[in-house]
Amino acid sequence: MFTSVRTTQNALRNKKISVRDVVSHFLTKINEKNKDLNVFLTLNEDESYELAKKYDGLLKENPDQIFEKYPLLGCIVSFKDLFLTKGLRTTAGSKVLDSFIPPYSAKVVDKIKKAGAIIIGKTNCDAWAHGASGENSDFGPTLNPWNKAYVPGGSSSGSAVSVAAGFNHVSFGTDTGGSIRQPANFCGIYGLKPTYGSVSRYGVIAMASSLDTVGHFGNNISDIENVFKISSGVDLCDATLKDEDKKQKDNITVGIPKQYFEKGVDQVVSDKVHEAIKIFEKNNYKFKEVNLPNTKHAISVYYIIQPAEVCSNLGRYDGIRFGNPRNSFGAEAKRRIILGNFVLSSGYYDAYYKKATQVRTLIINELDKAFDEVDLLIAPVSPSQPFKLGEKVNDPLKMYLSDVLTVPANIAGIPGLSVPFGIHNGLSLGFQLMGPRFSEKLIFKMARDFESFTNYKFEPPKF
Repeated sequence: MFTSVRTTQNALRNKKISVRDVVSHFLTKINEKNKDLNVFLTLNEDESYELAKKYDGLLKENPDQIFEKYPLLGCIVSFKDLFLTKGLRTTAGSKVLDSFIPPYSAKVVDKIKKAGAIIIGKTNCDAWAHGASGENSDFGPTLNPWNKAYVPGGSSSGSAVSVAAGFNHVSFGTDTGGSIRQPANFCGIYGLKPTYGSVSRYGVIAMASSLDTVGHFGNNISDIENVFKISSGVDLCDATLKDEDKKQKDNITVGIPKQYFEKGVDQVVSDKVHEAIKIFEKNNYKFKEVNLPNTKHAISVYYIIQPAEVCSNLGRYDGIRFGNPRNSFGAEAKRRIILGNFVLSSGYYDAYYKKATQVRTLIINELDKAFDEVDLLIAPVSPSQPFKLGEKVNDPLKMYLSDVLTVPANIAGIPGLSVPFGIHNGLSLGFQLMGPRFSEKLIFKMARDFESFTNYKFEPPKF
């Protein structure tokens, strides 16, 4: 009854459990198992029990209407430690902010709390969201619950593992170049990167402002969809936000971008995506190969624009206004600050940063053209299954290539959803669905259909 928000709420309606029981279930599991995986940096136990008492009282007074007012009542949520949470420590996974207590909360935190969700804690992440494995956290790496010798992906490592390990129903993360979809894929759960401009970034510690997207993890598509309805929408604190809704379609044509299946993608990964395509085809989905030749430039564009924005955003952490001195920055943060300042410096700006923004436009136009021919795209999430801890940590270029199949969606600002599908050698597999801007409903429909076609039911790993 604790596996999804829907089953938990049904149990609450039928008075089989209390909200306190729900909170106690998850906190007991966290306190017993968190040390094995290093998921939570800060827990919110006192407030969680206080809110449970409040909601249990309301359920006794007015059980029929309570779920209309609080649609996420009974939902236990965690947030990547980039999200400001009033009165609750926020570190960004960095020793620079080791003892920082925010005076206000991110907009999305307030929205989720207002809907009745209980925030159980803050999850580990690569420091400042710089990473693709979870190994760059100043508080130690998060481990993959399927096999603790392997990485869970990053940078939203703790958020992905918190859902996969059964520590909460839903967890929020950020996706700048794949940091939700890739760890979701590595942990065998769903991970949504919404359209840029659909969910407020106000109160979320910035990595690269033109690429950052707020999204979330869940172990079923229903929870993903319902939480997105609540977290998305215009707010006056984020000028990039826009309300738009693509019309639903019954007959969907899906594009297969051939560049996503070329050299460098492991055969087992490619084969699993094609297996999913065959399942869709048996159920009347149509597929068409599409050509995206500028995809090969996406990773180069990303690793010019992103460090340029990183060095600007990290400039405020000078140890004077708040936080610890700049010598507290880790190696990866220093690397990106140096790289960003280089591509923005006199004599190099036109050759690197300006050229990257021009190629970014080509990639956006190319994807827009593809979506004139097809409704959605299906592709691998990562070139490989999870890799071993330490395997790439000393080779930044090899680590950066982990994002090669996810960064185009961030460059173009389009939505993407990582869908779990199968296990190989004890590690998870899956695929991603991408669509034109604000096509989340269409992506949810296709994912929901796939759940139905395969009779998918989440089974947490034993760790």
